[in-house]
Amino acid sequence: MYKILSKKSLNPTVTMMDIEAPLVAAKAEPGQFIILRVDGEGERIPLTVAGFDRERGSVRIIFQIVGATTKQLDSKNEGEYISDFVGPLGRKTQVDGLKKVCIVGGGVGCAIALPVAQKLASLGCEVTSVIGFRSKDLLILEDEFKAASKKLTVMTDDGSYGRMGNVCLPLREMFEAGERFDEVIAIGPLVMMKFVVEEVRPTGIPCTVSMNPIMIDGTGMCGGCRLSLIRDGKRITEFACVSGPDFNGYEVDFDEAMSRSAMYRDFERHAYETACNLYKKEVE
Repeated sequence: MYKILSKKSLNPTVTMMDIEAPLVAAKAEPGQFIILRVDGEGERIPLTVAGFDRERGSVRIIFQIVGATTKQLDSKNEGEYISDFVGPLGRKTQVDGLKKVCIVGGGVGCAIALPVAQKLASLGCEVTSVIGFRSKDLLILEDEFKAASKKLTVMTDDGSYGRMGNVCLPLREMFEAGERFDEVIAIGPLVMMKFVVEEVRPTGIPCTVSMNPIMIDGTGMCGGCRLSLIRDGKRITEFACVSGPDFNGYEVDFDEAMSRSAMYRDFERHAYETACNLYKKEVE
């Protein structure tokens, strides 16, 4: 059993928790993920490591309440326990030798992007961050990004905070002004990462994306997290849980990835609504 050391709501649909897991905290690095179960009968879900404290023996997770399991997880409070917390899994983000990097985060993907930005900053890298949200109400981790970045730009779709528009706008402006980076790292919704890659492509700057498809076992055996990549003119298959979650953005078949990610959307929505009704009846 793994104790919830702290819990904080970052916005109406996003929650942050620190979980007591000293063995995971001892090995975790930015870019890796864990798989948890809320209880012994629960679904296995992957969540990217959003931070860790090796001395405290804790791992931070940030999750969006989108389905029955994340709703169940959010119902847990500080001092309570979850059943399973396995990791770290996947490959850590490669940051060695990078001197100037642009981090692009979208929505809850900013929770994944932040520890990468913090790691780079701790190594003396000059970090420029661009983070985007639909509106001010959904903004998360702004102060943390400010602390890790030499320059931070906040974008909102509706203009309710920061600049109005998507994250590609400041990228385009920087490139047109002659700005160059050792690498651009984009983490967020698939459609956002797709367009960031296309914005970066003409510059030839390496562009890394973090892929989080459906995962079950986290060891590459189930095949649920498969991705199609176009490499040297050939289509190949990789598994995000063992080869990723970071990939060369220029190689990813985003259209296929988006199609696969939508396969269980109706099922997830139904499970979420069922869970909400169950919790409502318990309260009544």
